[in-house]
Amino acid sequence: MNKMLLAALVAALSLAGVGRAQAANGDWIVKLGVHTIEPKSDNGTLANGAFKVDVSNDTQATITAEYLFTPNLGLELLASAPFKHTVRLNGVKAATFSHLPPTLTLQYHFNADGAVSPFIGAGVNYTYVYNEHTTGPLAGTRLSVNNSFDFAAHAGVDFRINPNWLFTVDARWIKLNSKAKVNGVDVGTVNVDPLVYGVAVGYRF
Repeated sequence: MNKMLLAALVAALSLAGVGRAQAANGDWIVKLGVHTIEPKSDNGTLANGAFKVDVSNDTQATITAEYLFTPNLGLELLASAPFKHTVRLNGVKAATFSHLPPTLTLQYHFNADGAVSPFIGAGVNYTYVYNEHTTGPLAGTRLSVNNSFDFAAHAGVDFRINPNWLFTVDARWIKLNSKAKVNGVDVGTVNVDPLVYGVAVGYRF
């Protein structure tokens, strides 16, 4: 699955390179924003169904940098401050963990020179999980949550303030499923599959 995603991204970038050759110049857009990660409502079960998993939301500062190969086609990289989540098992707080979710997206901008410019995109996300701590029913155990590499989708709208400044409202969906281990023993998969939504202010140069 991951090899297929990489192959698709490479092919898309090759097409973007053709578009760049037809354009006079590339362009950069850097955005600073605030985004919320909201895991889906059903995060699965652990220990053969004994524990229902619930992963909390979190909101953090984000930064993106996008290179425009053409006025319509660009490649964007998302980075952020660390997100931190609480994990509840059967409603009881059992663990916390932090993660960084860098996401690379190839996206298409409609009405690129207009005052209002919707965009859509697709790419890949790598979620790096660290700083796992246990409490409650897992107190005294060692929790390990695997990193994730999978598909991501992106959509939003840019509102142009002037030729350089813009305001963005956007949302991402990330395919994110991570295996969990307690004291080195596989206890199941945490199904996060979050929606990431927020706002940002951007500068184009």
